[in-house]
Amino acid sequence: MATTLLALAIASTGLYAGFMLIFLTGIMPALGRLDDGAFVDAMRRINEYVPKAVFLLVFLGVVAFPVAAFLVPADGRSETQKWLVLAGMVCAVLNHVVTVAGNIPLNNALAASERTGEPASAVRAAFEKRWNGFHAIRTVLITASFGLLIAAAFN
Repeated sequence: MATTLLALAIASTGLYAGFMLIFLTGIMPALGRLDDGAFVDAMRRINEYVPKAVFLLVFLGVVAFPVAAFLVPADGRSETQKWLVLAGMVCAVLNHVVTVAGNIPLNNALAASERTGEPASAVRAAFEKRWNGFHAIRTVLITASFGLLIAAAFN
């Protein structure tokens, strides 16, 4: 059971880390080249579309599977493996803290700005740099989690 949970932890964090990295290195730089109105509209649509069932399943698994892999006793697991799983779990949890405390409030403010008629330039100025900063932090955290969990599997 512990091996299966670690494999699921690796798979979920790997999928999520890949998603975060694509946003960091491809999607956000491409959107950054758009004019203010197109950027704001594109981000609003992305924020409406992304949090669907498949994404939410991976998003929850990123924390649930590392926690389960840590808590379920594993015969023969070394102290190093235990510490690597714990560190991977902590990075995954911190990733979610950044998401919930940083990115989601910015996403909500972006959505709310659609009803206020605030100029796109002001909306973008309040959103883009801060969102990208939080996103870079959470990308590093989830990528570290992925690496630590892989290291645990091979130690």
